Amino acid sequence: MLDTATWAGDADIRLGDLELARIIRLVYARSGITLHEGKRALVEARLRKRLRALGCATFAEYLRYVESDATGQELSGLLDAIATKHTSFFREEQHFQFLETRVLPELRTRAGSIRVWSAACATGEEPVTLAMTLLEALPPVDHARLRLMASDLSRNALAIARAGVYRLERVTTVPRPLLRKYFERGLGAQAGLARVSAGLRNVIDYRQLNLLEIASLGEQFDVIFCRNVLIYFDRAVQQRVISMLERHLAPGGYLFIAHSESLNTLDHGLRWVAPAIYQQVRA
Repeated sequence: MLDTATWAGDADIRLGDLELARIIRLVYARSGITLHEGKRALVEARLRKRLRALGCATFAEYLRYVESDATGQELSGLLDAIATKHTSFFREEQHFQFLETRVLPELRTRAGSIRVWSAACATGEEPVTLAMTLLEALPPVDHARLRLMASDLSRNALAIARAGVYRLERVTTVPRPLLRKYFERGLGAQAGLARVSAGLRNVIDYRQLNLLEIASLGEQFDVIFCRNVLIYFDRAVQQRVISMLERHLAPGGYLFIAHSESLNTLDHGLRWVAPAIYQQVRA
């Protein structure tokens, strides 16, 4: 490590071929995300902040630190820096309309909990949208039946999700009645920010989970959203993730993926019911 006073400028830090190859292997082994040579500039730019924070003068020195960190915290930091976390409220709105008009009427007729999992929740926009959709569509008597879990690999993204604080421009896709009902507008030092109400935040159970490491969560879900995740995986990892998600779908349960994704090349027993929506048909 270097004293920060001797720190070289960012422009002097270059990511060599060997270090890029090591990063590609680390990221794939831990997260299943497939990087390639074309991502060199992105990886270099995003990891420079980590080098600066740790006082590492080269990427080789940084990687030695990552690989020697027995806690795994810096590997998580590396993944946080690399992972794309683009998301928005009511993204691919048709899915939430389908959930409200097709899925929830079915679930209301069944006894027991209504179990929903946002399996790659990033900074929380998706599970917050799910919570608003569920609370609005279900009568108050059914609210106690809700079980909404949201998970992500990224500690940093989960910290943002749990806090539920977003810049006002991030909430422009939330319909105004829902914005007034479920968000608080910041004042004074918090001007320009909106916070998800405590009541809605308490509906969501956030967990740090790695989709590649899940064998069994000990329960099944009526609805699983796992969108804009498969596109970052090769076919082998896609198959592992879909097989895991299929095991966690209750009979008749629904899996939502992104419209840019497909299960056509994967082995599964799910039935296509609508664009990017599949149903568990096995008992």
